[in-house]
Amino acid sequence: MTLTQPTAQQAEAILAALWERNYDPLTTELISQLPLGAGSRCLDIGAGAGSMSRWLAERVPQGSVLAVDVSTDLLDGGHAPGLTVRQGDIEAERFAPGSFDFILARGVFSVLKNPDDLLTRAVQWLAPGGWILVEDFYFMPADDAATPVGRRVVEAYLRVFRAQGADMRFARRVPARLAAEGLTGVDFHLRPLGPGQGEYENELMRRRLELQGQPLVDNGWVSAQDLAEFVATIEEPASRDVTTLLFSVWGQRSSA
Repeated sequence: MTLTQPTAQQAEAILAALWERNYDPLTTELISQLPLGAGSRCLDIGAGAGSMSRWLAERVPQGSVLAVDVSTDLLDGGHAPGLTVRQGDIEAERFAPGSFDFILARGVFSVLKNPDDLLTRAVQWLAPGGWILVEDFYFMPADDAATPVGRRVVEAYLRVFRAQGADMRFARRVPARLAAEGLTGVDFHLRPLGPGQGEYENELMRRRLELQGQPLVDNGWVSAQDLAEFVATIEEPASRDVTTLLFSVWGQRSSA
């Protein structure tokens, strides 16, 4: 019996759902601690499948949420009043200063061509008293992975990001960058990610390698046996590791 493999779009939808399940709880917890009014104007940069955009629309019932992403195939704003979906390159957007009371950017800046430039402009898009929450990933060196197979798989995974031009250290600079832009109340939360860092984290890693790992093999960056071993041992105590740190950083534009 031959199992039918999901199409690329189906695989993307599967991983998007697992991504949201893994990351949404922390994001919603952090936003819930911010003083967002019911009429706040919100911008979700790189909205993905839109779970946070829809959540924000419920959080600000008299306000508005603009969800922007380069691909809106998985984004549906039709069932959320106040939510507008826009397909586009956020680096090309030119919003007027003070357009938003809250901006969310999750897993976006580190994969952009000019993240520092966009961060500066995003701060300008905030209205006086507005807040921004930036969540992004700081990738740990593959050489320090817990197991030999972990070192090979993590290095192959990092090569994908390097090939795409990602800045894998950008997240670490965000707290200082927001402070340098004049924001107040800047603070951050760190979450360790990697094998053994939680049920949802394990499942996301496992399914990502199962659905998207073949190009790593095809490029000769890792063997199929390595991928299979990594997936099979992901929950074993000897494989537990921190391969990535999730920086969640927030700050407020002065109301003066």
